[in-house]
Amino acid sequence: MKKFIALVLALTLALTLTACGSTSTAGDATQDAAQDAAQDTAAQESAEDNTITVAASATPHAEILEQVKPILEEQGYQLEVKVFSDYVQPNEVVESGEFDANYFQHINYLNEFNESRGTHLVNAGSIHYEPLGIYPGAKSDLAELAKGDTIAVPNDPTNEARALALLEANGIITLAEGAGLTATVNDIVENPNELEIVEIEAAQIPRMASEVSFVVLNGNYALEAGYTSADAVALEDAQSESIKENFVNIIAVKEGNENLPKIQALVEALKSETIQNYINETYNGSVVPFV
Repeated sequence: MKKFIALVLALTLALTLTACGSTSTAGDATQDAAQDAAQDTAAQESAEDNTITVAASATPHAEILEQVKPILEEQGYQLEVKVFSDYVQPNEVVESGEFDANYFQHINYLNEFNESRGTHLVNAGSIHYEPLGIYPGAKSDLAELAKGDTIAVPNDPTNEARALALLEANGIITLAEGAGLTATVNDIVENPNELEIVEIEAAQIPRMASEVSFVVLNGNYALEAGYTSADAVALEDAQSESIKENFVNIIAVKEGNENLPKIQALVEALKSETIQNYINETYNGSVVPFV
C-alpha cells in the first residue's frame, strides 16, 4: 500500500511539473508575440513620424515641394504631395488628420475659412506671396476699356476684395470708404464705364478669358494658365507691407501640430536659400519668397 501511495504521489508530482512547464512555455510564447507586435507598431509609428503628407495646389506649390524632397530626405523625412484643384478640400483633409499640412493658401483665406467653417487650422510658416494681377482677356490694354465691358474676379471673399482693390488702384472703379479686406461688388460706389464685374470660382477664371475683357487672377492660377508677371497689365505691389502681411502663402496645419519636428523641418526646408533661389529663378516675379 505504501509503495502504491508513493507511486501515485510521484506521478502526481511529475504531472504537476509538466503542467507548470507547459504554462511557462505558453506564457513565454505569448509574451514574445506581444513584444513582436509592439516592435512592429513602434516601427510603423516611427515610419509615419518620418513621412510628411502635404495637400497642395499644382502651381507653384507642388512644384516647389518637389524641390524640397531631397533636402528633407537628407534629414530622414519622406515627403508625399497630393495635388488638389480647389480651395476647400486641402483644408478639410488637414482638419480631419488625413494630411499633415497643406500649402496653397494665404493667411487671410485661412482666417476666413476657419471662421466660416469652424476649422482649427494655423499658420506653421510663411513661405511666399504671389502678386495678384489683371491679365488680358479679349482686350490687352486697360485704355481700351469701354462701357459695358466685363471683368472676371475671384468669388472667394478674401481674393475678391483683393481683386477689387487692384481695380480701384488702377482707376477702374471706386470702393466705399473702409470696405477694405471684406469688399464685394456691392461696395463699388463709382463705375464710370458701367463695367460688369463677374464673380467666378478662381480656378475657372482662366477658362473665361476669351469671353471677358480682362481677368483678375491669383498667381497660382495665372501660372497654370500660362501667364507670367510680364503678361499682366497691372500687378499688386509685391513690396507692399499690406500684401506681405495679409496675402503671404503659408504652410497650414491643424492647431497643436505646428511645433512637430517634421513640420518644422518642412518649413525650414521651404525657407532655405536653395528654395528661395529656385523660386526667384523659376517664376520671375510671379512668385516671391517671403523673407
